[in-house]
Amino acid sequence: MEQKPSRRVFLSVAAAGAGGLLLTGAGLAPARALGRDPFTLGIASGDPSQDGFVLWTRLAPDPLGSQGHGGMPGRDVDVEWQLATDERFAKVVRTGTETARWEQAHSVHVELDGLEPGREYFYRFRAEGHLSPAGRTRTAPAAQASAPPPLTLAVAACAHYEHGYYTAYRRLAEQDPDLVVHLGDYMYEYGPQGYTALGGSVRKHTEGKCATLADYRMRHAQYKSDADLQAAHAVAPWLVAFDDHEIENNWAGGVSSTDAPEFAQRRANAFQAYYENMPLRRASVPHGASIRIHRRVDWGPLARFHLLDTRQFRDDQACEDGLRSGCDDRLATRRTLLGEDQRSWLLDGLASSRARWNLVAQQVLMAQRDYKVGPGTEVNLDSWDGYAAERTRLLTGFRDSGAANPVVLTGDMHMHHAADLRLDFDDPDSPQVAVELVTSSVASDGDGYRDEGRMAEAIAENPHISYIDQRRGYIVCRVTPEELHADFRTLDYISRRGAPAKTGARFTVPAGQSALI
Repeated sequence: MEQKPSRRVFLSVAAAGAGGLLLTGAGLAPARALGRDPFTLGIASGDPSQDGFVLWTRLAPDPLGSQGHGGMPGRDVDVEWQLATDERFAKVVRTGTETARWEQAHSVHVELDGLEPGREYFYRFRAEGHLSPAGRTRTAPAAQASAPPPLTLAVAACAHYEHGYYTAYRRLAEQDPDLVVHLGDYMYEYGPQGYTALGGSVRKHTEGKCATLADYRMRHAQYKSDADLQAAHAVAPWLVAFDDHEIENNWAGGVSSTDAPEFAQRRANAFQAYYENMPLRRASVPHGASIRIHRRVDWGPLARFHLLDTRQFRDDQACEDGLRSGCDDRLATRRTLLGEDQRSWLLDGLASSRARWNLVAQQVLMAQRDYKVGPGTEVNLDSWDGYAAERTRLLTGFRDSGAANPVVLTGDMHMHHAADLRLDFDDPDSPQVAVELVTSSVASDGDGYRDEGRMAEAIAENPHISYIDQRRGYIVCRVTPEELHADFRTLDYISRRGAPAKTGARFTVPAGQSALI
């Protein structure tokens, strides 16, 4: 099995690349026309296949300057890239040049194919004499691989910049994952202090609530400037899908939750900035107020990822949204969260899957959760509880598809959850058809806490849920043909830097059993 270089070696090489120390013999002659380093937003890779992936960067010597253009001159810039099989770039296997265009905020997406399956690669960029840090990425195993190696997978979501430092991203990077799945709320649209955490803010957003293309570009640049986030991007390829805050809190299809004027244009602005700042393939280039974000990614015969879009095709939230009791409209059979086309696409993908594990990556809590202790029911109408009939159809489809070992990966909640997914959550004898692993937030809601009494009450009210934790964190899964092992990682604080990460809970999902152990 291929050996990973040590983190010390990799990070030292990346740092050397940033300082331009690796130019010798690389054939990259400096010709500095940009006075400052344009790689302030880092580098990234994503959407791996068995023979390729996407490499990304965006040039921005002044990340918040030039009304969203990052201090770049008003012209296109050629960007060279290198791909090597070693961290010191002694064995360069591909090179090329892409044009970073002014109208695309000088973002670069290099979509590669024809590479070796199941292999680690290293990459970097150069623009007008400046060399980027180095990144590490990898291709997926071959579809017919007889003995695919274990997959180490990190799951993260919800990173409000003002609410705390991104120590969770740093700790995630230190665990050397093969792949990172980010389930949305990568950035938040609020103006400064527009959404405050209990402990207050430790950093400040750029001015104004995001609405224009320049607003969204600057907000992404502010988030991308964070060194801990850059470290997490540099260590492994990512699979990304947005939730609501990349556009607006709790938006639903064409409906603004704040009755924002010209909401279609606002969505178009947000989608354009999202694509410009993410390692996405050309299939996700937006078309006005529409973007294709649901897609499938195969990791050899071991796993198939089904990434969902739970925003663009949903009906408006029932009963004016929020936590509600007695909302009969949420039970209506006509209501949809995925839309008919996407639901059929998902079920077809499950039915055709030959993967050992089917990982459904989506944004909002799928398990039923009753927030009211004692008699009565109170549910979150933005989650799948607001679309209960479609959830039952979907889980029935999971069962009937014959797909092996479905596991739902979820964000949004700002709390860890581990749950069994049943056809009827009110019947403890109802069949379990999948499990759900919900990651807490990287930063949203600030320093977390562990209220044992409150969580015990919540679990007693919802016996299909095995674990809840309000601390910040992420999940690390180790996937083999025999089992999926999930570590729920937690941090006790993010209001200051340097918190260690520890494992708050561990669960195993044995292959062939839709149950948490």
